[in-house]
Amino acid sequence: MQGILYEEASFWQFVFITVVLGGWAAWMTGKACAETWRTYLNLFVYILLLGVGVRFIHHALFDGTMFTAQYYVVDTVVLMVLGFVGFQYTRTNQMVSQYHWLYERASPLTWRSKAS
Repeated sequence: MQGILYEEASFWQFVFITVVLGGWAAWMTGKACAETWRTYLNLFVYILLLGVGVRFIHHALFDGTMFTAQYYVVDTVVLMVLGFVGFQYTRTNQMVSQYHWLYERASPLTWRSKAS
């Protein structure tokens, strides 16, 4: 998988920078967008910018390439998944707590109308 999904010498470097650090930032970005009632488009743009930041951390700490489309896309897709899940999780919590008379939780990421 090295060379296809990540360029570092160790898989754990990829996991730490992209999944743990970048994923936490993406989750918090998704949460912030949901809490301020922003749209998916806003979150999409923010995650694209966050992907550049993650590539910079790879470059600065582990001498990775800064401007490689392949690794940028891989990092950004991971961030998108975590960011949009964080967004949807937070939005579900908002809907079932703020509109508790209208909606109930269907799953951690969805809500449904209450039966009358």
